[in-house]
Amino acid sequence: MTAGFRTAWIIGASSGIGRCVAETLARDGIAVTASARSADALKALAAACPPGIITPLPLDITKPQNIAQAVAAMESDGDLPDVVVLTAAAYQPAAADDLDPELFADIVSVNYLGAVNVLSALLPKLLARGRGHIAITASVAGYRGLPLASAYGPTKAALINLCESLRPECAARGVHLQLINPGFVKTPLTDKNPFPMPCMIAPETAAQRIYQGLKSRRFEITFPKRFTWVMKTLKLLPYSMYFVVINAATGVRKRAAEKRS
Repeated sequence: MTAGFRTAWIIGASSGIGRCVAETLARDGIAVTASARSADALKALAAACPPGIITPLPLDITKPQNIAQAVAAMESDGDLPDVVVLTAAAYQPAAADDLDPELFADIVSVNYLGAVNVLSALLPKLLARGRGHIAITASVAGYRGLPLASAYGPTKAALINLCESLRPECAARGVHLQLINPGFVKTPLTDKNPFPMPCMIAPETAAQRIYQGLKSRRFEITFPKRFTWVMKTLKLLPYSMYFVVINAATGVRKRAAEKRS
């Protein structure tokens, strides 16, 4: 084991990036508590790893009382995990002519308020003891507004701002808060996209990049670099240039013309 972690809590471990992060840490001998809403998926994850290395803990992060109970149970069993990685997310493409308030509310409740619920249960305890490590998964979709991401992107922008806001105080009090901003990763979420996704990587590769980042002291873990640096550059463009680039890159005008025809 090279990370200095003995224990980890992966939230959103039933599939995609979260499942692969749990498997990656488990292979390195780290005892993983794996949480998600699907108890069956967590049992399958535990069965796929060495016996006893992964402990399933079904959890709905939209319910603050469930998180508080989980944290209390961990404390009663010994101590809080050395590192907590939040990867739980909801996504659905949302076109301008189909903005469903219920969809937006559901995505906000999982992606943003779910993270707030986890932080509100964990962070005071970590700050009080003067040590801890939390990594929150946002997305490069939070850098700037993107077509079809009107429900998803704002939640990721909010997570980026949240982590930026909390980072200085956490660092001053001994808690290592990190922000994970992936590009396109092959998961059940990205399978919903009806457009080409450049520089797509496998979830196993994403998990390795996250694990490497967790072992560092940097604030942002972002990958693949050849794509995320393009997105960082787009953040700097004035709107007059940005929308020209985005229209050309995403084919949004072509799709609009097809809808009119």
